[in-house]
Amino acid sequence: MQVGILSDIHDNIAALRQALEKLRHTDVLLCCGDLCSPFIITELVQNYARDIHIVFGNNDGDLFRITNNSKAFPHLHLHGEMAELTFDDCRFGINHYDTIGRIFADSGRYDVVCFGHNHQFEISQTANTLVINPGEILGGLTGNSTYVTLDTIDRTPERHDLT
Repeated sequence: MQVGILSDIHDNIAALRQALEKLRHTDVLLCCGDLCSPFIITELVQNYARDIHIVFGNNDGDLFRITNNSKAFPHLHLHGEMAELTFDDCRFGINHYDTIGRIFADSGRYDVVCFGHNHQFEISQTANTLVINPGEILGGLTGNSTYVTLDTIDRTPERHDLT
């Protein structure tokens, strides 16, 4: 299974659309928070037809409208502050915050831990856990708009940069 992983959209619609176009081949999409505005839900579901799993970030300020907007789309799943998901016997722990994500990784409970928040791209290994921060879709803090794809069978992550 191919998993798309992104984070920290911060209302950058143009970059999000470009990333989602490139992620169409994936089987599922994970978003590690900071969509920001409720209208990003519509952008996600109109441009990605498969299951989308979202955890909230610290800049997702209007959770009421984000949640309300999501109710019309059965393939969109809001998980609150954290998610535990399994695809092809690969256990994922997903959270927005890098500090909490590292605690998840150190627990040994997950095969893959995904987080965002600090906008710093990272793929690393902690014991038996693959750690992924896909960086930012925003591109405004680091100068790079990045996301990750992961094959759950061979656990191979791949960085992708938007141009």
